[in-house]
Amino acid sequence: MTNMLHTGKDETLKGVLLALAAFAAFSFSDASVKLIHGALPPFESAFFGGMFALAVFPWAMRPGDRLRDIFTARRRKVWLLRFFSFAFGVIGSVTAFTHLPMAEAFALMFLQPAFVTIMSVLFLKERVKVSRWMAVAIGFAGVIIVLRPGYTPLSIGHVGALFAGFGGAVSVVSFRAAGRKEKRISLLGAGILGSICIPGLLMLPSFVWPNTQQWGLLASYGLLAALANMLLASSTTRAPAAYVGPIQYSQMLWAIILGYLVFQNGVNRFTLLGATLIIASGLLTLVRGKQVGTSMPHAAAVRGHHSVLAQFRGRSWTALRRQ
Repeated sequence: MTNMLHTGKDETLKGVLLALAAFAAFSFSDASVKLIHGALPPFESAFFGGMFALAVFPWAMRPGDRLRDIFTARRRKVWLLRFFSFAFGVIGSVTAFTHLPMAEAFALMFLQPAFVTIMSVLFLKERVKVSRWMAVAIGFAGVIIVLRPGYTPLSIGHVGALFAGFGGAVSVVSFRAAGRKEKRISLLGAGILGSICIPGLLMLPSFVWPNTQQWGLLASYGLLAALANMLLASSTTRAPAAYVGPIQYSQMLWAIILGYLVFQNGVNRFTLLGATLIIASGLLTLVRGKQVGTSMPHAAAVRGHHSVLAQFRGRSWTALRRQ
C-alpha cells in the first residue's frame, strides 16, 4: 500500500514537471513569433504555425480513428464554430505578441475563463453561483487596470489579445456543447483546419516570402507548440487536472523573463497589478470548480493550435475543460 502511494506521488510529481516544461515550451513558442517583429503579416505567421502544428496529429489519433472522420461531423454547426473560433484565436494571439510586451499579452489572454463563464450561462444555460461571478468581475477589473482606458492608447495588440481570449473561450464552449456525440478527432481537425485555411486565405493579398531566419522562427513557433502539446498530454495522464491547471500561469513568469532578456521590455506596476487580479480570477474559478466537482478550462487554449492535442488526450484533461 505504501509503495502504491509512493508511486502515485512520483507520477504526480512527474506530471507537474512535465506541465512546467510544456508551458515553458509554449512561452518560447510565443517568443519565436514575436521575434519576427511583424515583418510577416500575422495571417501568414498563423498559417505556417498551423502547418507545423500538424505534427500533433499522429499523437491525437485513437484506435479506430480515420482521417475522413475529421470532416464527418454529426453537429456541423458546432464543427464550424470551432473551425472559425480556433482560426481567429490564433490570429489574435499572433497579433498580440507582435505588438505588445509578452507579459501584457498574457495578462489579457488569461481572461479566457471569465469569457467561458459568461458564455456558459448565455449559451449552455448553466447556473453560475455568486463566487464565479465575483471571479469574472475581478478578472475584468484586472483588464481595466492593464488597459487604463483614457490614459494609454489602445493598440491592435490589445484588441488581438482580447480577441484571442474570446476566440479560445468560444472554442471551449463549442467543444463542451458537442458533448460525447462528436468524435474528438473531428473537433481537433476543425481547429487545425481552421487555423490553416482561414489565415491561408487572408494572407494571400499581402503574402511575403519568409527569409531564412524567419523560416527558422516560424518552425520554432509551430514545432515548440507541438512539443508542448505532447508534454502537456503526457502530464495530464500523470497528474490530476487540479495540479496541472494553475501551472499555466507560470507563463507569466516566462513572459517577464523573456521580455526583459530578449525584448528589453520592462513590466510596469499597472500590468503587474492587473495581471495579478486576472490570475486570481482564474484561480478562484479553479478552486470553486474543484469544490463543486468541476474545473475550469485551460487558458492555454487561447492560442488555437497551441493546445489542440491536450484537449483530446487523458481523462484528467477532459475534466479540466468542463466548467
